[in-house]
Amino acid sequence: MQDSVFSLLPPLVAIIIAIWRKNALFALFCGVILCHLMIANGQPLDGLTSTTLGITGVFGSLGNVYIISFSLLIGALVTLMNLSGAVNGFINHLASLNLVKNSRQASMLPTVIGTTIFTDTNLSMFTAGMASQKLFDQHKLSRARLAYLVDSTCAPVSILFLVNGWGAYVLGLLDGYSFGDPVGILIGTIGYNIYAIVAVILAYYTAFSGRVFGPLKHAESLVSESNQSTVEHVAPAHIMWLPMITLLVGTFILLWVTGDGDIRRGSGAFSVFWSVVSALVLLVLLIINDKIMTLPKIINAMITGIKYMSPAVAILVLSFAFGDAIKALGTGVYVSQLINVEVPLFLMAPILFIAAAFMAFATGTSWGTFAILIPIAVPIAQQSGLPIEFLVAAVLGGGIFGDHASPISDTTVVASIASGCDHFEHVKTQLPYALVGAVITLIAYILIGLNF
Repeated sequence: MQDSVFSLLPPLVAIIIAIWRKNALFALFCGVILCHLMIANGQPLDGLTSTTLGITGVFGSLGNVYIISFSLLIGALVTLMNLSGAVNGFINHLASLNLVKNSRQASMLPTVIGTTIFTDTNLSMFTAGMASQKLFDQHKLSRARLAYLVDSTCAPVSILFLVNGWGAYVLGLLDGYSFGDPVGILIGTIGYNIYAIVAVILAYYTAFSGRVFGPLKHAESLVSESNQSTVEHVAPAHIMWLPMITLLVGTFILLWVTGDGDIRRGSGAFSVFWSVVSALVLLVLLIINDKIMTLPKIINAMITGIKYMSPAVAILVLSFAFGDAIKALGTGVYVSQLINVEVPLFLMAPILFIAAAFMAFATGTSWGTFAILIPIAVPIAQQSGLPIEFLVAAVLGGGIFGDHASPISDTTVVASIASGCDHFEHVKTQLPYALVGAVITLIAYILIGLNF
C-alpha cells in the first residue's frame, strides 16, 4: 500500500471527515490511525500500537517540544495581558495620543496595528479591533469594514513574517526533511506568498482610499454590548508593549546566535520558545511590580490561557503525527510522481493553492491543512525541480484564503468578535475581497510557473 494509489486514502479520509464533522482534531486522529493500519498491512493490534508510538513519538523531537510548549505559553501570555488590563491600557494610550482626526485615519489605525503585531494573531486582532471600535462609530464607518481590515491584515502578516506560532509550526513540518537551511526556506516563502501580500495591499488600499465594493459598501453593522471588553482594570501601556518588544527582539537575537550570525540558519523553535518565556517572565514581573494582580491570580490567568490553547495544541500534536505518518506511507512521493507525469509544471502551485484553500475552508483551520499538504508539496518540489519555497508558499497562502472565506474559521470568528461585528455579515462582506486576492494569486502563480 505504500508509495501507491492507496497512500492517498488517509489524506482523503481526513478531508472527508473534516468536512462531514467540521472537526479537524477528529479528522486528523482518524487519518493517523488509518495511516498506521496501512503501514501495518491491516493488522489491528500492530496498527494501534504503531499509532500510539507515532503520536507519543512527536514528543521525542526537542524541536516539537519547543513548539508545543511555545503554543501553550503564548496562550498564557495573551490571557495574562488581557486580564491584567495591559491591552486596555495600550488601547487607552493610543486614544490619548489623539492621532485619529478623520475617517481615513480611523481606518488606517487597525490596519497599521494589524500589520505591526504579528507575534500572535488573536492578540493582534483583539488589539486592533478593540482600539478602533469607538473611532469607527464616531466617524460613521461600519463594523464590517473594521472586521475586514482586522482579518485581512493580522492573519496574512502573521503568515508572512513567521516570528510566531505559525512559523514555529511550519518549521516543525519542514524539520523532517533534513534541510540545511529550514529558516531560509521559511524566509523564502515570503516573496512567493502572493495571496497574503495581495490581501494586505487591498486592506491598505481600502483603508487609505475609503473605497469599498460588494456587500461591504452597504454594510450597516451595529455595536453589541456583549462584544465589549469585560476587563475593567486599565494597566499602564508599557506592561503590554515591553513584553511584546522582548518577544520580537529576543527571537531575532536568538536566531542570530544559534545561526552563528545568520538568522536564516538559526533554530526557529528554540528561539521563539525562549523568547516567549522571557516575555512571559517580564510580564509577570511588571504586573507584580505595579501591584496589578496577586501571584495566585497571575497563576490562575496563565492556567486559563494554557487551557484555552489546549485544543489547538492537540491539533498541533496530531498534525505532526499525521505528517510523519503520511511521509512513512509515501503519500507525498506518490503524488509528486503522479503530478510530474500528469500535470504541467506551471499548474502545480495553483493546484496546491486550490487544494489548501478547499481544505482550510472545509475545516476552518489552516494547521491541519498545512500538516496534510506540506509533506506533499515538498516531495513534489524535490522531484520536479521547482523551488521548495514556491510550493510551500502556495500551501500557506491557500490556507489563509480558505480561512478568510470560511464561516467556521477561528480567525474569522475572532475578527468578528474583536470588531463587534455580526459574524455572518463579516463573512459575507469579506468574501469578495478574498476572491479577488485568490484570482490574482492564481494568475501570478501560473505566470511564475511558466518561467521555471
